[in-house]
Amino acid sequence: NKLNEIKNTLETQYKIKVFVIQKDLTLPDATKEVYKEVKTKNITIDYLINNAGFGGIGKFHERDIQLDISMINLNITALTTLTHYFLQDFTAKNSGKILNVSSTASFFPGPLQAVYFATKAYVTSFTNAVAEELHDTNITITNLMPGATETDFAKISGMDKTAMFDKTTSAKSVALDGYNGMLKGKLDVISGLT
Repeated sequence: NKLNEIKNTLETQYKIKVFVIQKDLTLPDATKEVYKEVKTKNITIDYLINNAGFGGIGKFHERDIQLDISMINLNITALTTLTHYFLQDFTAKNSGKILNVSSTASFFPGPLQAVYFATKAYVTSFTNAVAEELHDTNITITNLMPGATETDFAKISGMDKTAMFDKTTSAKSVALDGYNGMLKGKLDVISGLT
């Protein structure tokens, strides 16, 4: 319902057509289904923004392993497979831009958030490696590394009660930094440090 509300707002405000594809990206075939649906609708993708993700807090051995596996599936597997599928189309036309949302958490290990920090380290490493592979093309891939940002992420992950989220940056500001960095073809964009 929330996606359809945003769709209606965007279509009314900007006179554009928006398609909503509802999938649980923690499931194994979901990204392939998204890709196939986009192709079936004959939608040409010029920009791919991989922004889905979630975190969690607690000692690794005490956390629900299924939650951490879902986190890995979303933060790593979904991002990787969507990049793979759409990058094939981008290379065929030698054009396109990708924005992967990582985190400043990717720079170091995170006790009590071991899996989340590790997934973000993967995103940063993966994005930088693929960027090198694409250096002789007209395709760019950008790694956005936000700090603490005003979203539902902190509340859902349980991190809203930590000192890290005492002072946050607006989601709009971080999104604009990432988007503008992607348009300029920047490799790494750090945003939202307070």
